[in-house]
Amino acid sequence: MDLDQVLGTAVRAARQAVTVHERHLGRVPTDEWLDKGVHDFVTAVDREAEATIIGCLLDAFPDHRFLAEEQATSPLAEPADRFVRDPCAPGWTWVIDPLDGTTNYLHRYPMYSVSVAALRDGEPQAGVVMHGATRETWTAIRGRGAWRDGTRIGVSGTQRLEHALIGTGFPFKTLERMPEYLGQFDRVLRGCAGVRRAGSAALDLCHLASGYFDGFWELVLAPWDIAAGILIVREAGGLVTDLAGNHDVIRGGSVLAGNTFVHGALASILTGENR
Repeated sequence: MDLDQVLGTAVRAARQAVTVHERHLGRVPTDEWLDKGVHDFVTAVDREAEATIIGCLLDAFPDHRFLAEEQATSPLAEPADRFVRDPCAPGWTWVIDPLDGTTNYLHRYPMYSVSVAALRDGEPQAGVVMHGATRETWTAIRGRGAWRDGTRIGVSGTQRLEHALIGTGFPFKTLERMPEYLGQFDRVLRGCAGVRRAGSAALDLCHLASGYFDGFWELVLAPWDIAAGILIVREAGGLVTDLAGNHDVIRGGSVLAGNTFVHGALASILTGENR
């Protein structure tokens, strides 16, 4: 498989999805915000963007399969030969988030994105994250580095936690874990230069890969939130594990990422080892 063709198709699909975002921005009335879960909305924009991405990818790769957020989380969806529930299914699987940061999008807060990743036997091979408000684009191919708008990027060189800017996300879908998270937040905030929460994990990981953030953690994420971002961070020289230090994070769950130093320092704080 030509990975340049794979990535080029992913970028084209992401661009078409952003066009869908732009066409509907500010035009979705609140009575069309459907609840998927607690504080978790889905709209016709998400679904149209997802269908657009899948259509573009199918044109180029008719034998590939898909794990796409809205198809995977819909109570009406049925698994079929073309769709999978497990990103580690054998063969080629596209893991898609058509609109990461739907709540931001609905409020016209410009932190939302499209994430498209191509996995082979569960290993990310190529990925793109495109900023929906600016079309800023991050890409990576396994073993060939990470790029932002055609310029190679790398994680920061920060070696002191008190100088580090850390990204995070709230466990808003699993509010029963909020006390655990608030304890982590308290410890991290006391030890670093600042903590930021923007609402799109895919963008957060790209900002880490670009050196804007020095570290990132979140307790609960899904495969479509992170599939492309994991590859982009790793190809930018960063580490991505779960909070227990496991490198196999593509199925989702907790995520801890950073440059080598900050990753280790954050791990100690988040697990309470430095108390």
